[in-house]
Amino acid sequence: MKKLLCLIIFFSISILHAQENNKKNNADFKLGEGLNFSFNEGAYQFNIGGFIQPSVNYEKLEGSDEEYEFNAKRTYFTLSGKAVNEKVSFLVQTDFSLAQPLLDAWIAYHPYSWLTIYGGQKQSFLNNREMIYREDKLQFTDRSMLSQLYSNTGREFGVFIETKFGTNFGIAPSIALTSGDGRNSFGTDSRDSDLGGVKIGARLDLYPLGYFTNGNDLYTADLAHEETPKILVGAAVSKNGGVSNAKGEGHGDFLFYKSNGENNLPDYSQFFTDLLFKYNGFSFLAEYANSSATNLGTPFLDAEATQVLAPQQISEYLYLGDSYSLQAGYVTRSGFSFDFRYENTTPEFEDYSESLLPDANSYTIGLTKYFDNNNLKLQAAYTNTDYAQGPALSVAEIVFQLVF
Repeated sequence: MKKLLCLIIFFSISILHAQENNKKNNADFKLGEGLNFSFNEGAYQFNIGGFIQPSVNYEKLEGSDEEYEFNAKRTYFTLSGKAVNEKVSFLVQTDFSLAQPLLDAWIAYHPYSWLTIYGGQKQSFLNNREMIYREDKLQFTDRSMLSQLYSNTGREFGVFIETKFGTNFGIAPSIALTSGDGRNSFGTDSRDSDLGGVKIGARLDLYPLGYFTNGNDLYTADLAHEETPKILVGAAVSKNGGVSNAKGEGHGDFLFYKSNGENNLPDYSQFFTDLLFKYNGFSFLAEYANSSATNLGTPFLDAEATQVLAPQQISEYLYLGDSYSLQAGYVTRSGFSFDFRYENTTPEFEDYSESLLPDANSYTIGLTKYFDNNNLKLQAAYTNTDYAQGPALSVAEIVFQLVF
């Protein structure tokens, strides 16, 4: 890590020195936009950036003692670039607060203004609306219960095609073909190979009142204070062929078998629909999620085919059921944001106590102060989750964010 930082500093000094001798090249730094380099009068661009989120966390399970934690919640480091004439861009993004830090690593081709083709590991648009937003752009200190139950990081490895049409009425269809095993999908070494088939899915977003202010569709909060009402209605559907991870973002966590001892992995389908409204600092986001398992046949829990998987038992291995989330907020001109969120989850088998998806209700109250838009902010949130079975959980958190 020290060598990498020294290399970046040396490279930056070299570029700044070259700038004095060649007006075609320049470099600058701005909070929230990182360190930017431009070559050949902007034909080639390179960026170094990231963000950090120190946090203080309080957690109490009903009937148990409180727990406190001070932590670097997220520590992102980002490298990106663009070759304008060649219509190519790339991104490498890491989170050093994770044991496996690599999040994004993709290259994109932009043949037309309305079409972008990505290849590599990327944050997928096949999840719910909030999971499409990067972690520094959240309305609350953390993602919703819905987001956390149906996704891990939301990153996948594959090919992603995004399009955008219209002005007064915007249409943005997207399609993706991925490994179906989430990020780092091929495991830690050659012995930890991919399992199952591929995942295919699509998303369709509609902007009936036109597009949001540039960049304002990357947040839930209305930081741009839209001058006219804006609405985004979207839906995403996907089918993951042969999963062995509870959320379809991994592999090898469980295995089912046929009577002859061969693997018999179920297909996992997800459906999301969402609505985002913004106007004059007010925002409202509604999300719905449904997940189901198909192609089960008669799975056995062991290769000897002596233990049959009971119908309800599949919910012990996959998150199955329905959930919805409603959140609203208002951002003042001075940068204070007052936010509220309510959520509900219902497992597919409501009377089965071992389901991974809980039967629960949750509400969150949040307060945020934006000092420099989203680049410098202080957030606080309190969440209470009431489970139909088991003790209630209370979580309070304060997060400071610096985007560089």
